[in-house]
Amino acid sequence: MPYPICFVSLGPGEPELITLKGLKKLQQADIIYCPATLNKNGQSLSRAANIVKELNIEDSTIQLFTLPMSKDRTEAWKAYDRLYEKAVSARLEGKKIVIVAEGDAGFYSSIQYIYDKFKANDIEVERTAGIPAFIAAGALAGLHIVKQEEQIIVIPGILTAEELSEKIKAGYVIVIMKLSQCVDAVHECICKHPQARFHYFENVGTDKEYYTSDKKIISEKPFPYFSLMIIQ
Repeated sequence: MPYPICFVSLGPGEPELITLKGLKKLQQADIIYCPATLNKNGQSLSRAANIVKELNIEDSTIQLFTLPMSKDRTEAWKAYDRLYEKAVSARLEGKKIVIVAEGDAGFYSSIQYIYDKFKANDIEVERTAGIPAFIAAGALAGLHIVKQEEQIIVIPGILTAEELSEKIKAGYVIVIMKLSQCVDAVHECICKHPQARFHYFENVGTDKEYYTSDKKIISEKPFPYFSLMIIQ
């Protein structure tokens, strides 16, 4: 009987933050599919594969699949469809298949597309939980992210200054993922809401991780792709 296809969540980037269950799945896998992107020189880059390698997993088990980075997800869905066919074929050969995702595979992760496709075609799947980047960010800064009766909102970076301002006024703790998509809105709200605390993070869980709550610094920073914010 074929093995279930397992989706392993790698956590925010620091290899030691993977769960023991996730690590065990990687160690048992015959094939580990890792998402990759292409740089300007056409070279494949994969943070996920780097995490897996740092866990002393055999390089021979790692296979990259390239995901185009574009708001138009058409090409990404095609890449997932190709991965689906490869994974199904390898599974029928008796291979133990793992597909990895950074953070948690069910939290703002496009990998859910192929997970749902397996389920729709009655292919058995499993998923291990992972630590989302904003939880690791809170640990990095020593934040009590939410307390007592506080409410938290987690949103993608697609929002206006007006929308963000309304949420700050309402008293929510706000987590903004994909922060690079709302640079101007955040900069504007820093000026509008001097009472709010803005916690800015880059590359959490990597050797390039960075944190500041200095509003002047945040107001002057461009926000790279791997950045997020917690507003309290």
